[in-house]
Amino acid sequence: MTQLSTAEIEQYREVLPNDASFQSALTQIEQHNGDIDSYLDEILLDKFGATRDYQKSLREVTLKRLRKELCGADDSFRTKVQEYKRNPASAPLLTGLIVSLLAMTGVPLDPTIATVIVLYIVHVGIDIFCEYTEPDADALGNQPPKN
Repeated sequence: MTQLSTAEIEQYREVLPNDASFQSALTQIEQHNGDIDSYLDEILLDKFGATRDYQKSLREVTLKRLRKELCGADDSFRTKVQEYKRNPASAPLLTGLIVSLLAMTGVPLDPTIATVIVLYIVHVGIDIFCEYTEPDADALGNQPPKN
């Protein structure tokens, strides 16, 4: 579970106080007791509809798809995350992350989903995000040799 504390939510509120979409996302995260995963699951289901009983959640698939765009050879998003982490009170840097995510991904995201994903990435860190969403060896067909 990726969770923001009440203090972290309040800090984010102060960064973009006039952004209604951002404030709404924070209110929803707060109503989910700071649980970003739970809220992200909810808004993805609302946006794309209920799923059958699949082994993977929409959140897992979305984050893995975004990984291809954000963790590849183009370090521009990683650089922006690192810049924001050095100056977390910067509204332009936080807005730039959200806009950048919307612009560089092939995944159809609305601003609320992009906001929550940026908060997720900023909270856990880009390196952890990239490692966490890295495909398993089994999923790639790279099975260890059988003896």
